[in-house]
Amino acid sequence: MSDSLLIREDADGVCRLLLNRPDAYNSLSMELMTALIAELDAIAEDQSVRVVVISGSGRGFCSGHDLKQMLSEGEEDYYQCTFETCSELMQRVVNLPIPVMAQVHGVATAAGCQLVASCDLAIASDNARFATPGVNIGLFCSTPMVALSRAVSKKHALEMLLLGDMISASKAADIGLVNWVVDESAVEQKTLEVAGKIAASSRKAISIGKQAYARQIDKPLDQAYLECSRVMTENMLTHDAGEGIDAFIHKRKPHWQHR
Repeated sequence: MSDSLLIREDADGVCRLLLNRPDAYNSLSMELMTALIAELDAIAEDQSVRVVVISGSGRGFCSGHDLKQMLSEGEEDYYQCTFETCSELMQRVVNLPIPVMAQVHGVATAAGCQLVASCDLAIASDNARFATPGVNIGLFCSTPMVALSRAVSKKHALEMLLLGDMISASKAADIGLVNWVVDESAVEQKTLEVAGKIAASSRKAISIGKQAYARQIDKPLDQAYLECSRVMTENMLTHDAGEGIDAFIHKRKPHWQHR
């Protein structure tokens, strides 16, 4: 295993980012968060990438913030910087113009659970567990709450936040925190299957759609339809829409140019 905090591998339009702090359950140190932000910024400009998969090395996905690092610094300015950097990271995931998937095994807790909730799709092994346990150590998971409350219903979010208990992968799927739960031996295969299907689509169309979803979701119904009517008109004028429609009519495979 590389000594790098973050390992990137690219193949066939799929970019895999491996959190690589296995001895610390891939906790989000300032250095790892900074590395993730830099890599996501680079990916945003990389037209060869059509989907991103984030996973963790070792025994679990991500245990949240590196509390040992935070305590060793022990100053208000550092705490503020840590939470602001984490918030910046989560917004990078949400605002990336292509889909971001989480491949989860072991634990995903606190900011690790926040990262899963921030991703567009999530696949979990059947042994995965999720929690926002800050309340148990006197540190309410307020920033993880932002992502969690946008991924699941109010009562499910507050149950996790107020009790701080671990929930199973199957419950995480039931409440909408993850999309699929598969056997531990099949989680990578399922992740690559889903990622490959996304990567086979037009990057341009996927990008237009992901960004439109974020813009319309909190609008009143009439404004959402106005926005998405404008977006579909914009989409119809792209090269790939013309190519895809022509391919459909003539019963052939489309050849995307991602523009």
